[in-house]
Amino acid sequence: MITGTHNAIDDPRNETIKIFVNGELLPRNEAKISVFDSGYLVGDGVWEAMRLHEGKLVFSELHFDRLWQSAKVIGMRLDFTRLELMKKIDLVLETNKMFSDVHVRVMVTRGIKKTPSQDPRFTVSGPNVVIIAEHKKASPENKENGVTLFTSTIRRGSPDYLDPRLNCHSKLHEVQALIQAIEAGADEALMLDVNGFVSTCNATNFFMVKGKEVWTSTGQYCMNGITRNNIILVCEQNDIVCHQKNFSLFDVYGADEAFVTGTFGGVTPVTKVDGKIIGEGTFGPFSRKLSNLYEELIVAEINNNG
Repeated sequence: MITGTHNAIDDPRNETIKIFVNGELLPRNEAKISVFDSGYLVGDGVWEAMRLHEGKLVFSELHFDRLWQSAKVIGMRLDFTRLELMKKIDLVLETNKMFSDVHVRVMVTRGIKKTPSQDPRFTVSGPNVVIIAEHKKASPENKENGVTLFTSTIRRGSPDYLDPRLNCHSKLHEVQALIQAIEAGADEALMLDVNGFVSTCNATNFFMVKGKEVWTSTGQYCMNGITRNNIILVCEQNDIVCHQKNFSLFDVYGADEAFVTGTFGGVTPVTKVDGKIIGEGTFGPFSRKLSNLYEELIVAEINNNG
């Protein structure tokens, strides 16, 4: 059985979902994209993943902010507005009769190339837009039991060659890090920055607890996680000290608790790093408290959006 922060309960409804491909709603096994797509050829695209809770796409504005910023960074003009994109997502959700416990992934690539090439000037279409919405509820056993991490030798990139805050399709270095972790017997990879400090994981952001303080990286070399930022916000709102600072594996191995954050899994405890048990090796009380506060933030987001 696969374990990790994206482990979900099997849902047979996903076999018959309709997927949005450039304005068309297609059955799962018929949803296809051209082999000349920029994303397929050279990883030239950006994406977002969001959660539908009780009929509301939570923190959607933050996700849209990140999508538009990422597109601007890579020089890709989006030929639709935020409202138009939301209407496309709503169409997918309505067609699939989805209301809650849904994971929505929006992928936008530069478009179709007339020949295989890196050069964006060979693009002969507008951006390709694919929206996949699936019934996905995080495995409660996985969340309760936590995940194990292995520190990869592959570092998080420096902002001057591939800024880790860019939510782009080019994820090969993260895949390599994850493969290292799996081969070492762990669930996911912990990644250091170019200076050897703890940065993030291959698909989630890393936090640790020392006493009554929460530590996470500076943010200079880690993913620009929406959930990460919301956990920092939750700490501020509840007078919990949260340091965004440099720290090393020396600190991690001696942590009282550790957890990772992501859009899909929310707060997931970390029980081991590099074979070393963290704290009691369980979902610690401080991590659980932050998980509950984050769930309350989601409820408030739903209520505020009416």
